[in-house]
Formats: sequence, structure tokens, C-alpha cells
Amino acid sequence: MVISGPDRRAVLAGLGALGLIPRAAIAEDVISLQWRDLLPDGQNAIPPALQGLLDHDETAQMSSAQPQSSGVRTDWNGLVVSLPGFIVPIDYSGTGVSAFILVPYVGACVHVPPPPANQLVFVTTATPYESSGLFEAVTVTGMFGTASTSTQLADIAYALSADDVRPYGT
Repeated sequence: MVISGPDRRAVLAGLGALGLIPRAAIAEDVISLQWRDLLPDGQNAIPPALQGLLDHDETAQMSSAQPQSSGVRTDWNGLVVSLPGFIVPIDYSGTGVSAFILVPYVGACVHVPPPPANQLVFVTTATPYESSGLFEAVTVTGMFGTASTSTQLADIAYALSADDVRPYGT
């Protein structure tokens, strides 16, 4: 029996998640996402220009200023995706970042109120990424899914277990 199309991607992703085949073996099935893809149909992203700048001493109140999320997309649960964004480090292992929030624009979660939860991705990686600093532009590839997470910076609707984190454009 030959499996093709979306069914093939789902089967391969499921086998990869179970560790039965390496995720690299399904690299041709990586889905390139953009931030608008994470929004439910009919919902628009809040443009960064409309987000008010905050003084650094107001950052403790930022998560309360986070706009409500109006749902998530489950289309890519369990699939390998690639998504560009900016790093907001959460946890370090040695000199590398092992957990971070992937945000759609510079300043999100630190200098301006965070975007809605459905515009944030909590990323973990077994191989710490040697980040060049706060808000580094990267492209992250790995297993994607919906997962409600709360940090002191924001509520997050998505999670990504990264197989690859690389500087944006490389």
C-alpha cells in the first residue's frame, strides 16, 4: 500500500514522533509556516506598530496587558514545521539557549506587551542554541503542536520541539 499527500506526512510525522524513524528522514515534508498561519480563520494579527511601548519598570505588568487569544489552529499538530521569528530566552544550558519563546517581531514580550498567545511558540531543544543575543532572528524546525504554557512574560498557545535552530536566512 502506498500512502501519499497529507496522509503520508501525518504517518511519517507520527512515526518520527515515536522515534521509529529519524525526523531528518522526513525533511522533504517540512511545512514552512508564517505567523499568520497560526491564527484561526478570519482573525488578524495585531500589528507591532499598534502595540504601545512600555518603560522597563513596567515589564512586571506585561502579561496582564497581553491581548486575549481567540483560539488556535491544530492543522499542524504532530507535524514537522519551520517557522522564522525572534528569540526571547527562557532557559540556558551551558552557554546555549535550551528553551525560548519564539516571537513574531522584535521587542515582543520584553519591550512591548506580548502578542496574543496564538502568536507565541514555546521552543525547547535538546542541543542548546548558541544565541548571539536577545531577539536574534532565527528559523526553527521541529515537531509542532498546540500546548498551553504560562511564563512570567506571557501565556503561550503553541510548542515546538526543535531539531534545528539556525540564524534566519541561512
